[in-house]
Amino acid sequence: MRVFGVDIGGSGIKGAPVDLGRGDLAAERYKVLTPHPATPEAVADCVQQVVDHFGWSGPVGATFPGVVTGGTTRTAANVDKGWIGLDAAALLTGRLGAGRPVTLLNDADAAGLAEMRYGAGRGRSNGTVIVLTLGTGIGSAVFTGGRLLANTELGHLELHGHEAEKRASTKAKEDQELSWERWARRVQKYLAHLEMLFSPELFVIGGGVSRKAEKFLPLIEGIKAEIAPALLQNNAGIVGAAMAAHAGRAAVPPRADGAPSPAPPARTAVDSPVGWPDAAR
Repeated sequence: MRVFGVDIGGSGIKGAPVDLGRGDLAAERYKVLTPHPATPEAVADCVQQVVDHFGWSGPVGATFPGVVTGGTTRTAANVDKGWIGLDAAALLTGRLGAGRPVTLLNDADAAGLAEMRYGAGRGRSNGTVIVLTLGTGIGSAVFTGGRLLANTELGHLELHGHEAEKRASTKAKEDQELSWERWARRVQKYLAHLEMLFSPELFVIGGGVSRKAEKFLPLIEGIKAEIAPALLQNNAGIVGAAMAAHAGRAAVPPRADGAPSPAPPARTAVDSPVGWPDAAR
């Protein structure tokens, strides 16, 4: 089965039809630069351009670099603040038009779902697995017993007085012209902090830099958990978005095995930075 996935990032917006049987792109992905400022309308134009490039008709899955609950974007760390509180799934669905409904989820959660089903986390249904995407920021997806705890946003943890993604993201490496060795030490400190908090069995390191895993992963020392590069590399977000669209439930993400999660019981919704759906407190 083929479903379309779009990955909205801080620097680029890319998409392609996905073969969910293989967990891989069914055609070479098409990418455009993220507009600056990355306002909702401007990004919606780019998403339409990517989808129209393939002449696609049918459901579309899309990722967003921030907290997403019920199709609404709650945070916007690396895009325009106009996204905050926006029913972004409705905006994108309206832009793409009839027959192309959009399912929206957090970008790192999408990548994590793909890696857990098809990639480095496949078969790891016991214990805790943390998938990290290193790019413009740091995205995170946390799985316990094979189930996703959505919208964790662990790149915003404070570490030694700094927001982690400002020190250990790929953008930080490029902006500060860090050597692989110096940057690997920063990533190591970040992983050690996450290990202290969550005691995972496995870290999966994704994002575009995972293509160069041999340059920095061997330099990371002192981490008890296994560390593996993402097998789907920078296509994981597209694949995970397509998985979510196939599940067909914008407010309930698919499990790592690709099936829809059970519908949650009715409860009072509150704005919450973690949890899926919004947790009543």
